[in-house]
Amino acid sequence: MPPADTGASTVIRVGASTLPSESPLPPRLSPGGAGYRRALYALFAAGLATFALLYSTQALLPAISAGLSLTPAQASLTVSAATAALAVALLPMSALSEKYGRTAVMTASVFSAAGLALIIPFAPNLTWLVVLRAIQGVALAGLPATAMAYLAEEVHPKAVASAIGLYVAGNSIGGMSSRILTGAVAQYAGWRVALLAVGIMALACAVAFRILAPAARHFRPGPVNPAALWRTVTTHLGNPLLRRLYLIGLLFMAVFGAVYTVLGYRLAAEPFSLSQSAIGLIFLVYLVGTAASAGSGRLLARLGRRGALYVAVALAAAGLLLTLSGSLALILAGLVLITGGFFTGHAIASGAVSRTATVGRAQASALYLTAYYIGASLGGTVGASAYHSAGWSGTVALALAAVVGVACITLYGTRQARASARTA
Repeated sequence: MPPADTGASTVIRVGASTLPSESPLPPRLSPGGAGYRRALYALFAAGLATFALLYSTQALLPAISAGLSLTPAQASLTVSAATAALAVALLPMSALSEKYGRTAVMTASVFSAAGLALIIPFAPNLTWLVVLRAIQGVALAGLPATAMAYLAEEVHPKAVASAIGLYVAGNSIGGMSSRILTGAVAQYAGWRVALLAVGIMALACAVAFRILAPAARHFRPGPVNPAALWRTVTTHLGNPLLRRLYLIGLLFMAVFGAVYTVLGYRLAAEPFSLSQSAIGLIFLVYLVGTAASAGSGRLLARLGRRGALYVAVALAAAGLLLTLSGSLALILAGLVLITGGFFTGHAIASGAVSRTATVGRAQASALYLTAYYIGASLGGTVGASAYHSAGWSGTVALALAAVVGVACITLYGTRQARASARTA
């Protein structure tokens, strides 16, 4: 956690090191203040744009498959290319934010990604579509690489967990809105026009972010030092708690990526035969994720980090089993549980990363998100391949294995904490 404001000597970060400063910093943003609300609204808009663009092709995969004569695994590359490229670019973007500032990097990120979104609909074939989506993934990396570090630096320590929960909630609405919008537009105008509509929406969100975002008052620039960056990264990877949190993020996202990448194909096939717009409306389930993310701070306060993660695991596992039913109502109920469990686990784990890292916070968050988006890429592509080979039950088996992995990691952490308490 960042140090509380005491009005005394504060600490200024330079790369991975710290130096004392005699001048007190301004008060951090607190709930109820205008600056706090503006920061949350700005990040809500930027998160909406980022995740609307990142997953803009996911609900359209059946239409893209039909339009370009692709298998589910081939079409899923339009999602996986963006998430994999984003994962690779996160650490470089976080390093740039140490020199040029969080808000500058986030602004460049959302505007460049929105500009690419206006070009992508005109891609003539799968190769160009995947290449442009990968470039867009790199552009998108600037926001998730720095947003949590920005909140941890600018928001009062007691409000960081809640602020991150609300930021993640905005991400869930972004993912939901793009899927619903693309589904509705594609039903009448085709998948290319649907992608263009998402690009226009994202550009409007980018403008809103630029207008609303308060200037960073607690950020102090440092040089981009590769050696210092490497030391910071290895320090974080050497922390057992951070390693567990990174793996939890990867596994949770593998579950989510597999389920939502394949879902459209299952619902478009017999016996459901849902239309493209109806499949898009299924993503209203994301509202559950919005509520779960926003409420994660209260769950954390009541049950602690590991207790909240056990709840997330139980919800996701129960939801996966329900989706094996042939009833559309039970499948939707299962999706509600999977979505609630995923967003709860993600908000808890990502918030714990920001609180655990006392230096190099942007790099700590970037490492978490790198693992997270590697999980998205693996889950989407491997989940689609499992569906192609073994149907929905194959995708569920893959996702359940990942959920069991999260449970084992959390149980190991619980035993380690108990052993440390006994030793103390």
